[in-house]
Amino acid sequence: MNKLMIYGATGYTGRMAAEHAKALGLDVVIAGRTAEKLESLAEQLDVSYRVFSLDALAAEALEGVGVLLNFAGPFTQTAQHLMLACIKAGVDYLDITAEINVYRLAERLGAQAAEAGVMLLPGVGWDVVPTDCLAMHVARRVQNPQALSVALQVAGSMSRGSAMSVSEIIGAGLMARENGLLVATPDAQPRHFDFGQGPALCAPLSFGDLVTGWRSTAIPNIAMFVHIAGEAFPEGDLSQLPDGPGIQERDRHRARAVAEVVGADGTVVRSVIETVNGYSYTPLAAVEAARRVLGGDRRPGFETPARVFGLEFAETIAGTTITDF
Repeated sequence: MNKLMIYGATGYTGRMAAEHAKALGLDVVIAGRTAEKLESLAEQLDVSYRVFSLDALAAEALEGVGVLLNFAGPFTQTAQHLMLACIKAGVDYLDITAEINVYRLAERLGAQAAEAGVMLLPGVGWDVVPTDCLAMHVARRVQNPQALSVALQVAGSMSRGSAMSVSEIIGAGLMARENGLLVATPDAQPRHFDFGQGPALCAPLSFGDLVTGWRSTAIPNIAMFVHIAGEAFPEGDLSQLPDGPGIQERDRHRARAVAEVVGADGTVVRSVIETVNGYSYTPLAAVEAARRVLGGDRRPGFETPARVFGLEFAETIAGTTITDF
């Protein structure tokens, strides 16, 4: 069961992940719904491929697979089918989503997965690996942390898949964690955060960290924000967007996030993580996470990257630094 299945491998980020996994020498099988695209990529990479519909997912589709890494978004449309299939087949499930409802789903299915000996580990890409590890890092800088605020900076253009996922996040409504409970916060207001280049106005948004941050740090009050710079978030028909930014654009726009924690005594501390562009970071982190799970780094049930791999995991990707303030 050392085979890694990459579902959605012909997409923008999935293709980069498949190429990276193959370069690392992992036993890879790519999968998806479109035979022609899969056949072409499988031939290029010299790997096997499987074609199947999520609506009629047969048990043999996951035969011999140890880890399934899902790149097919919007993930609210794919995660439940694949999570349930993985639980039934005894396959660990990973994905790269930021969509909060997928984390809430994994949380609900956690006990069922644990009973089957299966790990559900959503968010092994830019979100939530850096923010999850950063949250755990900054939480250790105060005694009895009570409140956590996390803000992501999005610079450069979005991929078609990311834009559609953000639409799902917006559609989920504004939420925050208050006294340990996830609650609707329709009147949440923007805040300024400093990513290292001066204060930037950040809008509230319900990322998956509202679930992972709680599980990783046990901080009872959590709020999420995002600063979208320039023309990063597109308008109009999102399905007509290009696959994603090219390598030169990715190199121009590094990724940053800030986490702020308030201790019970009122102490406020802040840490910033900076790394390569999120689209470059995601396939590297996701494949490394899958490699580690295949090697035995796993905890059955619903889990978070920082709990499974440690708070230093985010910094194992070259070019990643954390600065404390």
